[in-house]
Amino acid sequence: MSGPVAVAYAALPGARLRSAARLVLCASVSWYLCLWWGTSTAPVPAVLPAVLILREDVYAWPRLGWERLAGVLVGVVLSSVVLHWLPDPAWSFPAVLISGCAGMYLLGRPGAPNQQVLITALMVYATAVPGYPLARVEETLVGIAVVVLLGPLLWPPDPYRSAAAGLDGYRADVRELLGATAGRLERGLAAPGPAALPERARMWLRPQAAQDAFQRAAAGRVAPGRRAGRPPPDGLDGRLALAVRTALTLQYFGQELRERSRTDSPVRPAPGAPDAPGAPDPALLALAPLVRATAAALDAALLGRDFTADLDRARALDTAHREAHPGRHDAVLRAGLHLTHEALADHLPADTP
Repeated sequence: MSGPVAVAYAALPGARLRSAARLVLCASVSWYLCLWWGTSTAPVPAVLPAVLILREDVYAWPRLGWERLAGVLVGVVLSSVVLHWLPDPAWSFPAVLISGCAGMYLLGRPGAPNQQVLITALMVYATAVPGYPLARVEETLVGIAVVVLLGPLLWPPDPYRSAAAGLDGYRADVRELLGATAGRLERGLAAPGPAALPERARMWLRPQAAQDAFQRAAAGRVAPGRRAGRPPPDGLDGRLALAVRTALTLQYFGQELRERSRTDSPVRPAPGAPDAPGAPDPALLALAPLVRATAAALDAALLGRDFTADLDRARALDTAHREAHPGRHDAVLRAGLHLTHEALADHLPADTP
């Protein structure tokens, strides 16, 4: 699981309880292992990997563990070297701060600096106790090892269920989006502007993430070290493939609709003002029933229900719109919906006329 699908799975009943129980067990095992080993009397660094690494995306745990370990090692080295060569606090603290920031960005990924470098450097700098740097490294190693080795064995997420959750989230979002779009078209309002794009970006990523989770399970990779133990739900792979295709076609339709509303609308509301209808575009008004019919057909298909009648109605409305508005720009505007109908037609059973 990754990204939006992990978020969708985390919202399922019981998922949060399982995550909390996994965190408590891994943190407890790390804590008592370090007490038994004798690293310190309060091995808090051993508990931190369970808090910071354990997420619903089980495949990210090893990567996050290595990043945290690298950050701890670099932070310990930086702080130890600075304290050795610059014992004066007036110079050592700025040196630790600057070098820790540099290491944080050098070891991080684009958009995600490795904050563990600076955190560890400051903790070692503030804890002037002999042996503390080595103890912090040892306790971090124990915590990471427990998370990576024990964590995946504790209630691993069901990839088929997570894929289904991602698909259902996409279906609900698309139904809401197309319903709102049809409502605006019926009222003669312009489509939502580009400002809505970042809010919708996660929705369009869900189908591909859900399909990735499904394919991992189908290949036997439920979690690191575990295998799939049951067959996939009937028809889920086909519905996921349909969702991936329609995410592309509907994005294209939305972009063309925004462009058409921006360039062709005779009257547009002033920036910051509420929507006000001007002289509506007849082609956009006539598009509303086609959007609703397409939404109904897609919703039924993603649910695994019979959508033949809905698709036939959407295609009839597409033909009527093409005859009433044969212009080139109108054809481009309809293209995303037409491609969605083609994806739905490919999803029909082979014996369907």
